[in-house]
Amino acid sequence: MNAHQTPETLTVLYDGSCPLCQMEIAHLKGLAIKQTNSALCFVDISPEGENGLAFAVDRVNLMARFHVQLQDGSRLSGAAAFVAMWSRLPGWQWLARLAQLPGMLNLMELAYRVFLHIRPWLQAALKKGNNDHHLRL
Repeated sequence: MNAHQTPETLTVLYDGSCPLCQMEIAHLKGLAIKQTNSALCFVDISPEGENGLAFAVDRVNLMARFHVQLQDGSRLSGAAAFVAMWSRLPGWQWLARLAQLPGMLNLMELAYRVFLHIRPWLQAALKKGNNDHHLRL
């Protein structure tokens, strides 16, 4: 692909009901806007999301890990999904290139799996913080 070609659309599937995901996706959308040919599409797959019904069958699996969907309908998950997305975002392409080093994608996947264990506590802390903020208003 040359510099003037737009890559195939990569659909980022995210949980719009998760405050941690909301913050992350807002940041990523801002970066994607800066990269005119990022070809990233962000889809909220939560039950409350406008596209939630379309992903109802796979929702449990999709919300358990980070996923991106390629144009052909196939999906990448975990570190591989992050790397595919990072390769299209300004300021993050270096991390996608780092993942190409021998063993690095495996190491990134291991780190992601560790993060998955602490994610529920981070989500709870963010929800509590948001609720405490609303109580002070």
